[in-house]
Amino acid sequence: MTLLVPFDGSDLAEAALVRATEFGNVFDEDVLAVSVIPKGNTDYARERGWVKRDEEFAMESVVATLHEQVTDLCPSADFRHKVVDRYAPSGSIAKRLRKVAREEDASMVFLGSENAGHLVSTLSSVGSTVATDGAYDVVIVRDRTPAKIAKLKNVSPYKNPKSDFYLHE
Repeated sequence: MTLLVPFDGSDLAEAALVRATEFGNVFDEDVLAVSVIPKGNTDYARERGWVKRDEEFAMESVVATLHEQVTDLCPSADFRHKVVDRYAPSGSIAKRLRKVAREEDASMVFLGSENAGHLVSTLSSVGSTVATDGAYDVVIVRDRTPAKIAKLKNVSPYKNPKSDFYLHE
């Protein structure tokens, strides 16, 4: 089984990844961070800090940036990315994440989201859509500053990244 973390590079996604890794160490489960990237959507990428203001969208660079962020925080985590159309309809990102969760037989999904657990949520929230799937348990991470983020990288027994496929050389 796998602990899955939708990862967009935000503070809440980082906090969710750290918490998932802590759970993974305790339960001896693999952690998989998954980023879903709208192909060629520079505005979307800039909003998330994947592309600098004066930089053009380059898929390889975006994937490498996200992968490095994952492995810097939690070297033992696996990383995968999925691509959706540039103007993917609402729900495409969440649908892709739910599909990966089912394919990986995820036992838990760790969502970094301010509103995924609220009774009223926005229609554009990926978190609320992913949280509705009954195939796995959901942990909603709302605190951006868990005390152990800085410590996890330094105390983890897993010092080397599992994958260096996307890392810049």
